[in-house]
Formats: sequence, structure tokens, C-alpha cells
Amino acid sequence: MKIVILGAGQVGGSVAESLVSENNDITVIDTDAERLEQLQVRLDLRTVVGNAVLPSVLRSAGLDEADLLLALTPSDQINLMVCKMAQTIFTVPTRIARLRSLEFIENPELLSDKVFSVSYAFCPEQAITDYLVKLVDFPEALQVLSFADGCVALVAVRAAAGSPMVGRPISELREHLGANVDARIAALFRRDRPLPPKPDTVIKAGDEVFVLAAEAHIREVLFELHRMQEPVRRVIIAGGGNIGLRVARQLEGRCVIKVIDHNRDRSENIAGRLGPSLILHGEATDEDLLLQESIEETDLFMALTSDDEDNIMAALLAKKLGCKRVLAIVNRRAYADLIQSGRIDIAISPAMVSIGNLLTHVRHGYVAKVHSLRRGAAEAIELKALGDSKSSRVVGRCISELPVIEGATIAAVVRHLEPMEDEAVEHGTSRQGCGEVLIAHRDTRIESGDHVIVFCLNKKVVKKVEKLFEVGFHFF
Repeated sequence: MKIVILGAGQVGGSVAESLVSENNDITVIDTDAERLEQLQVRLDLRTVVGNAVLPSVLRSAGLDEADLLLALTPSDQINLMVCKMAQTIFTVPTRIARLRSLEFIENPELLSDKVFSVSYAFCPEQAITDYLVKLVDFPEALQVLSFADGCVALVAVRAAAGSPMVGRPISELREHLGANVDARIAALFRRDRPLPPKPDTVIKAGDEVFVLAAEAHIREVLFELHRMQEPVRRVIIAGGGNIGLRVARQLEGRCVIKVIDHNRDRSENIAGRLGPSLILHGEATDEDLLLQESIEETDLFMALTSDDEDNIMAALLAKKLGCKRVLAIVNRRAYADLIQSGRIDIAISPAMVSIGNLLTHVRHGYVAKVHSLRRGAAEAIELKALGDSKSSRVVGRCISELPVIEGATIAAVVRHLEPMEDEAVEHGTSRQGCGEVLIAHRDTRIESGDHVIVFCLNKKVVKKVEKLFEVGFHFF
């Protein structure tokens, strides 16, 4: 696929890295020549220095031959303008825009072909906010990811000593959960190395376990693998930027919120935009300030500034001073790899959180959802099974009858999922699903229209999985 990317920042650079590894023809446009040079040294792609709003620059980037435009600059205006030009001048079939303001997404008529011609719009800041709020809802988890419009959840949890399933084989999980609850362990990592989730595999304390279940059953699953924690009531947020403000807004009324920001004007601004939350002007790395605000009684500390080093130091300090749980946003992958599983409980890469939204529209076949896991090394994919037993290699067959793809695990099947309205699908909105969740076992039969969730331990097997779900020509 020939793809043109606007913007070589954190989002654009991470997306380019992921797509290049999948043998796509990538061209990146940015005004910063130095940033493009650094990107080109690391990756096999083409770069164009220039202003993306100029048709001549877009033409030199090969937009007239592109299959996909990814407008990922920090400017909503530029992204919208280029999407419109991509349709009217260059006839690019698919145009995806990063939009920081939710007002555009909440007014889908503005994104129609008659106005800005955006095929799909997404807001990375809102995606990260939703991700963080899920971790507040389930404080025992490292990740909580939704599939099938909220029917199914994939939960990453670190197995804790003393929990019921620690020291027990995976085969006993169904027995522990009882007759009314089912779950599937899709993957298990021990000391950062993957272990095949076989029935006789014994779960040990410290293992990172990925388990899939109906979203309504998440708590029962977490109880088996981790000591249940008290609900999060007291939260301190370091950083009052776009993400910090969004998170505070969504948690107000559920938690006691304190926001720390070093910029006085910004502190005053967010104080007027939030309700009962306490806004503090100061440095999140100020030990006296944290002690004054009773950090030792805080359930969760979130370091959400735009500076990786500040986030890491603030989170480490909060943990040292007695905070129960700390997380930090870390853009640089090398930093995230260093601190994850250490003193900082959770390190979050914003680019990895939002990249799944884009991969969904880049992948071949009938891909409904993609989540990037373990900082891009693994993936969980939701695919739609179409066709019949003649045109499809999966429809009408039990899971035990399917070709074995080493490193890929079919974890769940969602049946009778009601389709969303076309407009909602087009613009990335979601609604609570109402399908029948079937945790995958050897005798589970896949039917046409089923949504199948597959866990891929390695990105290298993704293409094989997509090919497995392809439909033959005579289906059409």
C-alpha cells in the first residue's frame, strides 16, 4: 500500500515505523528537515521537506498515486485542509485525520465529502484519556482493551503471589471461575519472554498475563490473578495539558482530584474549566508539595506532562513517598522499556495507544479493531468472518480444524453483534455492543458474521492471520 503521512512528530513517526515494518511504501511530509533526516536514517521510507498545504508539495510526495493519506500534524486546520485537497485534487480513496478538538468529531457533518472529506477522524488525546480512565476503573490491571464495541475486554494483569491461580495450571481457570463465567488466557509473558499458554502451563507470581473475557466478567477474572485493590478514590494528576484536563474532567464526581501544573496561567485556566477539583501551581517533582498534599494517602498518581524525564522523576518520587500506584506517560520507547515493571507501575506510550485506530484502516481483509500491545511487539486483532464454508477457510469450521499459526491464538468469538450506523463507523464513534460472547475452545464453531478476536504474540504472524480470514472470489 502506498501511504503518505503528514507530520513526523511523535504520532507520525511511530505510525511510520509501524507501517514500514509491514512492507508499505511510505512517504512522510514535514517542515522540519532535521526531524525527517533522523526518521530516514532509522527507517526505509521517503521524506519530503515542505508545507503540506501546498499542492506542489503534496504532488512531489506522490499523493496523486497514494492509496491512503494520514494527516497527523498537530494542527487540526492543516489536517482538514489537506484531506479536502486529497479528495478534490488527488482523488485519494481513504483520508484519515488526527483531530485534537472533539468538536469536529462530535459534528460528523463537517467531516463529510461535502465539507472536509475525512474518511475517518480520531483524537489521540481522547484515546489516551479513555485508556487511563479504564485503568482507574480496574486498578489491578496493566491494560484494559475493548473489542466488539464493548462486549469483550482484553486485560493485562501481573499475577500476584497469594492469588487463587498463582501456582496453578491454566487448565484450572474455568473451574475457578465457575459455571457462569468463562475466560481465555491468550498470552503469558515471564521475564519479558513469551510462554505458550498451554493447559499445563503453571502461572507464577510476576507473570504478565493477557486474559480475554466478557467485559461484565473482568472483576471475577482479575480476582483469580491479582489481589483485589480498593477502588481509586484519591488521584493526583501532574500536568494540566490536554490529556490531564480531559482525565480530570472524566474522573470528577467519582474521585477526589488534584491537578499540579508548573504554569500559573495554565493553572488558572483549568481551575475555571473544572468543578470541585483542586488546582495547584507548582512542580510535580517538589517533594514538599507532594507531602503537603498527602501523597502517602493517594490511591493513584498520574504523571501526564509533555516531558518524559519530568514524568519519570515525578512518578518515582511519588512512589518513594508512599503513593499506592503510579503511572507515567513516556513517549520515548527506550525509556518505557527501562522503567516498565520497576518502581513505576505502568508506563504508557501515547503513540502505541492511538496507533491501533490507524492500523484498523490500513490492514487487509475485514479487520474491525486493532490494539498494539507490549510497545508494538504484539497485537490483538478483531476480524469479521464472512462468506461460507466454500469461500472462507474459517466459516463453518471448529477452531480445532483451522490451520495452526504459530504465535497466534483465537481467544474469543462474538456472535450476533448488531451493526453500527454507517456514519458512526465512518467517524470512529462507538456504542455498547450487545452480541453473544463465546470464549474460544477447540469445539467452538465459527459462523458467518462472527467477530473473532485473535492474539498475535509477534507482529510477523499478523499477515498470516489476515490471509486466513480472506474470502474467495466466488463469495462476491
